[in-house]
Amino acid sequence: MAGYLARFLVALCFVGALAPASALAEQSKRLGPWEVHYNAFNSTLLRPEMAQQYNLERSSRIATLNIAVLAANEAGKPAQRVSIEGYAMNPLSMQQNLEFQEVVEGDAVYYIAQTSFTHLETLRFFITMKQGKEQHELKFSKEFWEN
Repeated sequence: MAGYLARFLVALCFVGALAPASALAEQSKRLGPWEVHYNAFNSTLLRPEMAQQYNLERSSRIATLNIAVLAANEAGKPAQRVSIEGYAMNPLSMQQNLEFQEVVEGDAVYYIAQTSFTHLETLRFFITMKQGKEQHELKFSKEFWEN
């Protein structure tokens, strides 16, 4: 497990080297056989070269999501490749579809997407992950502010 977590933390560094730790606080949930690690943050925390490498926009009103799915019951918790889709909903119940891209770096696999927000807006995220007959939904909310 320690090896995978180290690789996952390296993946997190792709999105926020030099960013305050509190801005990139990782969260995780157990969903069926998976341990899903996720975070959402303002895209201005992306290093410019990393944003360019992954074709991500850096803007004070764009949020970036980072999701990794691990096999919770297996030794070493290997990364899982899943089909992933979802949307973000603002306080007025307006939905924005999320377009995820899969990133594979060594044996680490994670999914990134971006969505817009307004200052001090709380977005609710609804993410569906599928792999074979397994399907689970990750739900969480996050308040964003311009910086």
